[in-house]
Amino acid sequence: MRLLILALLSAVSLAQTSAHAQNRVVLQTSVLLDGKGGILRDRQIVIEDGRIVSVGPGTLKPDYDLSGLTLMPGWIDTHIHLQWHMNANHQAVAGGASPEEMDLYTAADAWMTLEGGFTTVQSVGSTFDKPVRDLVNEGALPGPRILTSLIQIQGTSGGPEPRHAWTTDELRAIVRKNKADGADVIKLFATSGLGSGGGPTMTKEQIEAVCSEAKAVGLRSVVHAIGDAGARDAVLAGCTSIEHGTFLKDETLKLMARRGTTFDPNLLVLHNYLDNRASFTFTDAQLKTIQDGIAPTIDVLRRARALGVKIVFGTDAVAGSHGRNAEEFISRVNEAGEKPMDAIVSATSASADALGMGDRIGTIAAGYQADLVAVRGDPLSDITTVRNVVFVMKGGTVIKNLSH
Repeated sequence: MRLLILALLSAVSLAQTSAHAQNRVVLQTSVLLDGKGGILRDRQIVIEDGRIVSVGPGTLKPDYDLSGLTLMPGWIDTHIHLQWHMNANHQAVAGGASPEEMDLYTAADAWMTLEGGFTTVQSVGSTFDKPVRDLVNEGALPGPRILTSLIQIQGTSGGPEPRHAWTTDELRAIVRKNKADGADVIKLFATSGLGSGGGPTMTKEQIEAVCSEAKAVGLRSVVHAIGDAGARDAVLAGCTSIEHGTFLKDETLKLMARRGTTFDPNLLVLHNYLDNRASFTFTDAQLKTIQDGIAPTIDVLRRARALGVKIVFGTDAVAGSHGRNAEEFISRVNEAGEKPMDAIVSATSASADALGMGDRIGTIAAGYQADLVAVRGDPLSDITTVRNVVFVMKGGTVIKNLSH
């Protein structure tokens, strides 16, 4: 870990140099999207000790003039994989490198993600997330606020066949250990992946054991669920979020709406796999499956929105997409027909609420963390302007400033 700190010292210095040293910081804005669907114009934001103390008309001399830009709360990505990176040969690596390399690449992906406007992320998950998360929290490394599951819980043990099917008592013990090891959230796989059809891989009893134990120890539970059967079992078991949900039926979506289960469809990951196909080891058949998965993902997102499901913003960012997380906005709006404001609210207050942090982040208002991102242009009329991130602030520290 010492190697990690030394290797990124220059990046930390840059971030610290860009931060404004004084206790009070004043921002002048012309267009402000508050994260809850509101639009404010010609407001000054006053920040003290990393928190917003006021938002309103003002005549104070601004420390940062963001006139002509669109300012939003720092974006939140509820589903990424920070450790999954491109190596020097532009080949995707999810594991197998040395611990030192994995630490470095995880930290580098976190830095790129923050510069891309995402001030909070949920990485689900890798044990390499933990040291990076902790050093970011200490202020030793630049990066977004990181929540991590540390591991991913399956219905069976790993290793060669035959695999051991975990008992419910064993699964409860795994959850408790994960909590003790420092996990912020529990991640489980209720179904197989898209390429395998998304059928159930855990029994109802196994899912219930994981999610109920997670609740008992005070953690949320996010569930990989491609097919409808596994997703429905997870919702009935009280799990808190369904990830992907490619083949969800309306009945399950209605159940999610009634129970307040959040939904996290992901389009960026599919496009990223196709855009960077040479970096992955996909067969032609697998590439076709990925391509064919885009249409049902668009369809389920549209149906979920129409049925009143709580939709959050996750990208499933893997190698090739860190720092490009904002492409999910463009897919949701230009492909799935989302209203730009709905997509922005999903990535701000809605995701903050889903993470249990809705009283601290995701909104521009007095009392909230000064997590902010500004883009050049108007994302409400042209969503592609989210690519033009020119200002990023996290907790009152300016990370990026290309505004003038």
